[in-house]
Amino acid sequence: MSLNLFDKRALLFLPASNPRAIAKARESDADLVILDLEDAVKPEDKEAARAAAAEAIKQEWPMPVAIRINGFGTPWHGQDLVTVTHGHVDLVVMPRVEDKEVLTFVRKQSGSPVAAMIETPRGVLAAPTIAHDSVALIAGTNDLSAGLRLPPGAGRGPLQTALQSIVLAARAEGIAVFDGVYNQLDDLDGFAAEAAEGRKLGFDGKSLIHPSQIAPCHAAFAPSDAEVSRAERLVAAATGGAERFEGEMIEQMHVESARRLLARSGRG
Repeated sequence: MSLNLFDKRALLFLPASNPRAIAKARESDADLVILDLEDAVKPEDKEAARAAAAEAIKQEWPMPVAIRINGFGTPWHGQDLVTVTHGHVDLVVMPRVEDKEVLTFVRKQSGSPVAAMIETPRGVLAAPTIAHDSVALIAGTNDLSAGLRLPPGAGRGPLQTALQSIVLAARAEGIAVFDGVYNQLDDLDGFAAEAAEGRKLGFDGKSLIHPSQIAPCHAAFAPSDAEVSRAERLVAAATGGAERFEGEMIEQMHVESARRLLARSGRG
């Protein structure tokens, strides 16, 4: 199965200790399912979750499947790494990455591509070097908010510099980048608004914690009909160099952006 992360929008995290959630995820429209062995699993359930994840990745899935392992230095990291090394996982998700060396070790040991979660101030500052050895960056907004000591209810405003730094690091290395989770499960309007903001910041998609968030995630990150129509007109009209298009000055970069948008919409 191809692992082109640039065409992924909805990344569904779920605790690997929950068999019902795994079954639902397999039937969902998520673009990537991430079986979580880390924060979503209680310490006493770690071994059972690891065994369940190892069994789950043996099954046929309609989408790529990743495993988020526990971080370096935790009691569970070693066995998690053994599991992804001997299994056939499409992607390993590494939490709380703060330096390239740990990421490189996990990639070499597992033999799988690795996505790095940027969840701490040190991780944000090291993101440019971390991105060099990753296939994607994922913003861990909950941990990042805690690390920055933001007060409850601070919202996303104080995170803007960190979020844009993560996007910049990913774009500089030409890899995909995904926004963090939205915690209010019953507030799909709020989710949609945050997802739309994430797209404006340059993220390719968003981390999800419930299947109900998949449809609004796809809608938020999909190019609108008006955007697709304009991109088609722009590509058709462009002849090279700087020129006028519908009252605006365009150059080759605008043509390339339009072609990327059309490819993302499936009409490129």
